[in-house]
Amino acid sequence: MPVAENPNLVPPLFEHGKVDDFQSSGRTLATTFSPRDGSVAIFPTNNVDPQTLKGAYPEEQPIYFATEQRVPLAERRTFIVDTFVIFYAIQKIGVVEFEEQNANVFKEDERPDRIRKLCYDYINFARETWVYVTSEAVKKGEPTQFPADHYRILNSCLSLFTLLYAPGAGAEHFPVGEDLMEWLNTHYVEPSSEEGMQLSTQDKPWQDDTFWPYLTRATLRGLSKAPAFFLEKLPSNHPSPHLQRLSKHLTPLLTEHPRLQQFTAERDFAIASRRWKDKVKTLRVELDRVPEDARDDGFENWWDRLSDIVGILEGRAEVIKRVCEELGADWKEVTAVWGVFVDGRLRRSDLPDVVTDILDEMPSDPTDLEDAIQSSLLLGKPIQALSYAAQFDIWLAAHLADLMNNLGLLENETVDSDMSLRDYYVVGYAEYMRLDPSLWRLIVAYLCTCGPVGHEMADQVLMRVPLKLQAPKDSDAANEESARIRAGILDGVLKDVNTACFEHQREAVRRMIASQTFLREKNYGLAISYCASAEDWPGLGRVVDCVLDEYITQGPTIFARMVQSIAPSLQALKSQSGSNISGVFIYRLMFAVHFAEFHQRRMNGELEDAASDIIEMFQKEIVPTSWWAVVLCDALELLQHNEAMLFTSEDTCLLMHQVEEIATRTAQGSGQDYLAVLARTIKNGDEKQAMQRIQIVRLALTRYYARCGVIGVGGKLAISTK
Repeated sequence: MPVAENPNLVPPLFEHGKVDDFQSSGRTLATTFSPRDGSVAIFPTNNVDPQTLKGAYPEEQPIYFATEQRVPLAERRTFIVDTFVIFYAIQKIGVVEFEEQNANVFKEDERPDRIRKLCYDYINFARETWVYVTSEAVKKGEPTQFPADHYRILNSCLSLFTLLYAPGAGAEHFPVGEDLMEWLNTHYVEPSSEEGMQLSTQDKPWQDDTFWPYLTRATLRGLSKAPAFFLEKLPSNHPSPHLQRLSKHLTPLLTEHPRLQQFTAERDFAIASRRWKDKVKTLRVELDRVPEDARDDGFENWWDRLSDIVGILEGRAEVIKRVCEELGADWKEVTAVWGVFVDGRLRRSDLPDVVTDILDEMPSDPTDLEDAIQSSLLLGKPIQALSYAAQFDIWLAAHLADLMNNLGLLENETVDSDMSLRDYYVVGYAEYMRLDPSLWRLIVAYLCTCGPVGHEMADQVLMRVPLKLQAPKDSDAANEESARIRAGILDGVLKDVNTACFEHQREAVRRMIASQTFLREKNYGLAISYCASAEDWPGLGRVVDCVLDEYITQGPTIFARMVQSIAPSLQALKSQSGSNISGVFIYRLMFAVHFAEFHQRRMNGELEDAASDIIEMFQKEIVPTSWWAVVLCDALELLQHNEAMLFTSEDTCLLMHQVEEIATRTAQGSGQDYLAVLARTIKNGDEKQAMQRIQIVRLALTRYYARCGVIGVGGKLAISTK
C-alpha cells in the first residue's frame, strides 16, 4: 500500500517529513486483518529484496492495531446485552404460536400485540440508557461510548416506528394524529416549562416578548391548559376590552377541544369535532369584527397573535405552516398538528401523501440522520429508513429490520439469492459485536437466526472461541481434567460453548470443538472419532498432521504408541460404505497407521514384515510426497541388514525410482516439497543436510541392487527358492 504523507500512527513510525527516506529504503506499510475481531494490524515490511535495503532500521519495529469502530464500553455493552433478551424473545414468538396451534388456543390477532409489547421493551431500554448516560455516568465520571443524545435518538426513532408500524391489533385503522402529537411532545418538548413559570410570575405577561409565542406554541402542541391559564388572566388586567371579551370565548374552546381518546366510538368523535369547529367559526366572525384601530394594545398587535391561534384551531394549513416556520418548528411538528387540527381523522395510510406535501415546503435536514430516519418512516419507506439507521447505528438497523420482518414489511426483500434484507442487517450487527470477542454467545445467537449463511458464520465463531484449557503442571491434575472431559463433565468456557452448540443445534460444530479439545490433550483417537462423526475432514487432516509431528518431535517409539489409539478409527472409516470421506485425508490417515505399524514391526524384530510395509505404502501411493525422504531413510536399516535379503530386486527398483525423483525435483528447485520434513528430523538440519541423507540411501540401494544381481534372482525370492 502507498505510504501517506501524514500516516496517522501513534507513536510515529518515522519523523515528520521523512516519508521519502522511508520509501527509498525499500520498505512499505503492510496490513493484515484479524478474522476474530475484525481489527487490522499495520506494520512496516520489506518492499524489495532484503539485501538491497538502504539505511539502518531497527530489527524490531512496532505493530499498530486499529479497528473501524471503538470496542464497546461499559454502558454500550450493557445496552447490547440487555436488548438481546428482547431480540431473543421476538425469535421465540413463532415457537409460542406453534405450541398454541397444537393446543388449539392460537389467536392470530395476538401477534401484533406481542410484538408491540416487545417494541416498548426496546424503547424502555433506550430511555433508561439515555437517563443513565445523562446523570449516573456523569456523576461517576465513567467514559461512555456514545453521548446521551445518541440514546435519545434511538428512543425517539423506536417510538415512532412502534407508533406507525406496531400500533397493536386493529389500531392501524384508527386516526393517528393524537398519537403523533403525544410522540412529538414526549421527545421534542416545546414550549419549556421554565418559560411558563417565568411568565406566570409577571403581572402583565403579555408585555413579555415570549408571551404570544408561548401561547401559540402551546396551542400547536395541543397543550390547552397553559394558554387557557394565561387567557383567563387577560379579562382582569389587559387594556383591550375586545381581547378581554374574546379570551373568554377562546378559553373554553381550548379546554373543550375534542380528543379521540375521550370517545369510545370514532363516529361520536367526528360529531363532536364538527360542533366544536362550528364554535371556532363563530369566534372567527367575532374576531374579524374588531376594528383595525383597536387591534393593538400599545405593546404589539394582539389581534394578529390571537388570529394565528384561532387559525390553528380552524385547521388552516397555510397558517399552521407559517406559524411553525416563525417559531422555528420543523416538518415533524407540522405533521403532528395536521393530524390534530387539519384532519382529525388522518389514518396511517394517509400519512405518506401528507408528509410528502409538507416536505416539499419544509424539507428535512439531509445531514441529520435522525431526521432522515423519521421522515422515511412517516413516508412509508421502511427500507430507506433501514439504510439511514445503519449509518447512524447498526444496532438500530438490525433490530428495526428484525421487527419489520416479523410485521411482514420486508417480504421478498433480499440482498442477493443467499441473504434476505433482514439477515443482511442482523449479520452486520453481529460483525460489529465481534469488536468485543467476549460477546461471542450473543454473536452466535444473532447469526443463527440468519439462515444458512448465518449458521456458517456462527460455526466459525464457535470454532474460534478461546477455551482456555491450560495444561496443569501437576500430572495428576492433568489426568483428572482429561478424565472429566472424556466423561462429559464440562465447566468454564468449554461448557458454555457446548451449551451454545446444543441450543442452536450445531451438533457437527460441537463435535469439531470436542475434537480440538482432545487434540490439545493429545488424545488422537477420540479427536479423530469426533472429526469423523462431524464429517470434518480438514479437521481430521489436522489431527493426522499432529500425529505425524509426534514422530518428528518424539521419535518412532512414542509415535508408534500414539498411533495405536487411532488405528480403530481407520477401520471404522473404511467400513463406512457410501460415505463422503475425502480421499486426501483418509489416505493421510492410512499412511500414519501403516507407518506406525512399520516402526512397531521394525522394533519388534519383524524385519521381513517391516520391509513389506515399506513397499506396500509406496505401491498403494499413500505416502505423502513430503514424507518420501523420511520413509526411505527409515528403510536404510533394512537395506543394510546383512543376515537376510529383505527386498526383491523389483522392490529395490521401486525405492530407487523414489530416490531419483527426489533428487531430480530438488535439482529443479522443489526441494522444499520433498526434503522439508526430513530436515526437521535433523538437529539444526537444512535442505542440504537432508539431501546428503538421501545420497546415503541412494548408495545403499545401489549396493543392495548389486547384491541382488550377484545372487541371480534377488532378495527374498532367491532365499526362499533354495
